[in-house]
Amino acid sequence: MGDVTRASLEKQPHEVAAMFDDVAAKYDLTNDVLSLGQTRLWRKAVAQAVNARPGEKVLDLAAGTGTSCLPFAAAGAYVVPCDFSVGMLREGKKRNEWLPFTAGDAMRLPFADGVFDAVTISYGLRNVQDIDLAMREMLRVTKPGGRVVIAEFSRPTWAPFRTVYTEYLMRALPSVARAVSSNPDAYVYLAETIREWPDQPALAARLQEAGWAKVAWRNLTGGVVALHRGFKPTA
Repeated sequence: MGDVTRASLEKQPHEVAAMFDDVAAKYDLTNDVLSLGQTRLWRKAVAQAVNARPGEKVLDLAAGTGTSCLPFAAAGAYVVPCDFSVGMLREGKKRNEWLPFTAGDAMRLPFADGVFDAVTISYGLRNVQDIDLAMREMLRVTKPGGRVVIAEFSRPTWAPFRTVYTEYLMRALPSVARAVSSNPDAYVYLAETIREWPDQPALAARLQEAGWAKVAWRNLTGGVVALHRGFKPTA
């Protein structure tokens, strides 16, 4: 892939996209290993929170290879996987050619106003350079009364576990990544972005500032992951 092996914490879009291009082929497998198998349980929780219904339009941002889209499609919704990593989209098209993979940047979504019943993003918002702009863009493309669901690594609620978790992120995770990933440096970057990410109340406040209403969150695995949900006001 050239010289780019990881992005900086300034999250320049071209750096982040290139980094994910590099890990696309083994990305889902690596995540299963690094999360100790928790990703499947978290994906199920996201599907329940989105609660996609037949005929609804769902936008899945940072969809990667499209694995996260499958529960929405199974529920009868029309789901659009969107990602700015061409490598991820190419890998997804190999696996699920029937999905309408779309290249797009979360800060400048290539969709009209008020198109989707639900917008969701899993473990991708923290890779966006301007998350507040991205949350406003999500609001723009959502229908009045529609919903957003954000799954993101967050802050464990139990202090002793939080210490152990932070040690795992910064020490064990890069070591494990070296064994299973084509680009272990990418996972050093991901660990750093998780450590720097706002906690649950802070992210909820920023969602509200972006214009979302009825914002709430639910912790998964003791707060390792948090699901945030909000609704677009109808008036």
